[in-house]
Amino acid sequence: MSFFHLLLSGFGVLWVALAMRPHDRTVWVAENALTVLAVLAMLWTYPTWPLSDLSYALIFAFLVLHTIGGHYTYVRVPYGRLATAVSGAEPGAKGYMRNHYDRLVHLCYGLLVAYPLFEMLERYAQPGGWWSYALSPALIIATSALFEIIEWWAAALLGKGSGAAYLGAQGDEWDAQKDMGLATLGSLIAMAVTAWVL
Repeated sequence: MSFFHLLLSGFGVLWVALAMRPHDRTVWVAENALTVLAVLAMLWTYPTWPLSDLSYALIFAFLVLHTIGGHYTYVRVPYGRLATAVSGAEPGAKGYMRNHYDRLVHLCYGLLVAYPLFEMLERYAQPGGWWSYALSPALIIATSALFEIIEWWAAALLGKGSGAAYLGAQGDEWDAQKDMGLATLGSLIAMAVTAWVL
């Protein structure tokens, strides 16, 4: 069994477990639509345009984080004990009223997906020079913006209850911009590390 299929099997088990009794089934379906498309795209491209084990590990790490968010809805992910262990601050204390799990996942989108995009560009598009380092963050920015537009459309379609849970803005009027900014920051960090290592 290849590393890709091992990752896929492990993710499949987690996905099925988190598909059982999610907090909001409508939100779960909306959140998982893109996850299913991503897995299908990887299955389709793996035989002819494979990526490295590292790239697949990074992609699946991101999908795990996203799948957890879909199970609970991002607003309700119970990360309290972990946040307390890392920061020493109790969730609910001043400045900790917002559930920041969605912010973490947007940052991780840039951190974890930028390198696979870089590798895909280097292997199959071969833009030459520093272009892969620039195009990878550009693709993260573009796909983040596209996701925010899809999120807005889906939230409007789902209505007030499930739509607000899916959107996860938690009253922040700048939520979309902050999410895109964090994804961009994550991609820039990933490309800086990639440039330093390669």
